[in-house]
Amino acid sequence: MKSGFAVLVGRSNVGKSTLINNLIGSKVAITTPKAQTTRHAIHGVFTDDERGQIVFVDTPGLLQKRDALTKRLLYILKDSLEDIDVILYVVDATREIGDEEKAVGRIVREAQGKKILVINKIDSKQARSIDFYRDWTDKFDAVLEVSALRGTHLEKLREVIFDLLPEGEFFYPKGQLTNLTNEELIGELIREKVFLRLHEEVPYSTHVVVEEVEERADGTLYVKANIVTSEERHKGIIVGKGGRGIREVGQSARKDLETITGGKVFLDLMVEVDQHWVERI
Repeated sequence: MKSGFAVLVGRSNVGKSTLINNLIGSKVAITTPKAQTTRHAIHGVFTDDERGQIVFVDTPGLLQKRDALTKRLLYILKDSLEDIDVILYVVDATREIGDEEKAVGRIVREAQGKKILVINKIDSKQARSIDFYRDWTDKFDAVLEVSALRGTHLEKLREVIFDLLPEGEFFYPKGQLTNLTNEELIGELIREKVFLRLHEEVPYSTHVVVEEVEERADGTLYVKANIVTSEERHKGIIVGKGGRGIREVGQSARKDLETITGGKVFLDLMVEVDQHWVERI
């Protein structure tokens, strides 16, 4: 049996979270058009009875910025490359190579382990940069062209990863899909809804803290959570006129939670301002 860690590295919005969700067959990482949506090194676990176990590690995308959040996410990204068996360098076939791509490339080159170049979004009519990335094939142990969204060639990608992994025991029990706690999963889902509803109005500097998760006597799952933002004006945007914004976020998140849990959910959402919220992640 093969077992090991495969970390996904790439620029923001190249499709890493969509790829990891479809590789394991379940949603463990949120997906939005917002840059730097991923904040943690999220593990997605794929277990095969005959081949073994791949622990996929989703990492924050790299942006060429110098703020506190970007510095923190860069640290998380580099830390995630320690003791990794396989690196999946995910690139977007619809975007040209720029300074951010070159910066990610340097990080990948300096990292240890087997390396796979994953050229994503090959199904797009705008995939004009495929040939540029194909020129890098001699720098990697394998190169695959995929569509994370449509699932194209993902089974082939899993096969290649298993070929490169060492023999070993499982890191997670069979049936476990992620390293996130229930509170962390709920917080990620709520943050996704904030970004999807307000991605043009609220900056990426928004965080969610789940303070309480309790199953009540009537079977209802009670969830208390705070949406944290860095400025008072952003709080007003999230809350919305007459509380409309926070209601819509809550309704959308509650619907998803009820689908996941199969029961009734009461979601108690508040919004707070904390200029130092980056220190919480």
